[in-house]
Amino acid sequence: MPIYEYKCNDCGHQMDKLQKISDEPLVTCPACDEDTLQKMISAAGFRLKGSGWYETDFKTGKKKQLAESDSTKPSSTPAKSAD
Repeated sequence: MPIYEYKCNDCGHQMDKLQKISDEPLVTCPACDEDTLQKMISAAGFRLKGSGWYETDFKTGKKKQLAESDSTKPSSTPAKSAD
């Protein structure tokens, strides 16, 4: 379940609430008892894992260097042939 942030437009009280996505937004401020509570827009608190995401996402150690190692390798110049 996501955690939503709320702020009262009347008294400025801020709070976090753990709610289901299907739950109705809260409207009554617990601090001033007015119906001026609004849901705030904030960053998501979840990580996307599984197939289909970038190769280096959520990897640690040497595994995270996979993509970087391809771009940081010195370019090899073709060997000159001795005619």
